[in-house]
Amino acid sequence: MSENGTEAAQAPQIKMNVLTQFVRDMSFENILAQKGASGQAQPDVQVQVNLDAKKRPVDHQFEVAIKLNITSKNKDDDTEMFILELDYAGVFHVEGVPEDQLHPFLLIECPRILFPFVRRIVSDVTRDGGFPPLNLDNIDFVALYRQEIARRQEEQSQPVN
Repeated sequence: MSENGTEAAQAPQIKMNVLTQFVRDMSFENILAQKGASGQAQPDVQVQVNLDAKKRPVDHQFEVAIKLNITSKNKDDDTEMFILELDYAGVFHVEGVPEDQLHPFLLIECPRILFPFVRRIVSDVTRDGGFPPLNLDNIDFVALYRQEIARRQEEQSQPVN
């Protein structure tokens, strides 16, 4: 066998399957309707994203969750228009990922697969809630992962009082 053939044979074969995905928790609050307000408003939408991954009791299975907290306020007077909280999870079967690369794999690659479904839910819920559909921009999960690692490192370097 050639050198290249040997190297290819030794490289781990990564396998990933989405076993299931589901809404764990969701809340939508139309604050404008509750206040009886109507009319045109210029929305200022803020989106907070949190990711979570955990090992399941079955070998090679992991649960990955995208948690969104979306608030929309009127740009003119800063009154809240709606709040949407969504916890969306997927169960993945992952094999062949080296241990040192598993954490970033779970928090980057798995959310990329879940995101189109999350985007659709957010669009449908905001539309069905009486607002124009909110089409989320793509999320850079690599940048999000790097920010979280930097935040954790900074947190660990802070002296404990």
